[in-house]
Amino acid sequence: MKPETGNWKLETGNWKLETGNWKLETRDLRFETRNSKVESRKSKLQNQVSSFKFQVSGFTLLEVMVAVSIISFVLVAVYKMHAQTVAMTIASRFYTTAPLLAQSKIAELEIKSADDLTSDSGDFGDDFAGYSWSASVEDVESEFLGSVAERLKRIDINVNFNEGEFVYTFRTYRLADEKG
Repeated sequence: MKPETGNWKLETGNWKLETGNWKLETRDLRFETRNSKVESRKSKLQNQVSSFKFQVSGFTLLEVMVAVSIISFVLVAVYKMHAQTVAMTIASRFYTTAPLLAQSKIAELEIKSADDLTSDSGDFGDDFAGYSWSASVEDVESEFLGSVAERLKRIDINVNFNEGEFVYTFRTYRLADEKG
């Protein structure tokens, strides 16, 4: 680049230099005269590269992959906890309801005489959909009890939910009248 003389206006960064009759020779500065703009190629390329470095924003692929993997681990943990919570809720509901249903079947069997007790099964109707019951009645054999064992009945009540997924068993004994 050939040095030129004349009235110059020099602007770089935050300051300006204006003077008359100067000779200026440079490769790194941008300057303009009243008649023309002059800018060196090296300076133009450096400005583009330096501005590119500072203007690039966003996330790298590695940062995105790390963020996605963290989010996926968290979501898997949350879904697992949710599934466990649902299973625990179903189990606690069963273990709250099943003893009450078993007690109601025992109350029905207490109304019958001991000789009329037989094994049976059924469900609890639409009020307790998914719940079923089975009653098993057996004679008790015991040498220790002697003649009392002949009149003693063992009653097992099983309350099932979701076709045997949950089972609650209640056992009781009933002594028959001496007449029977």
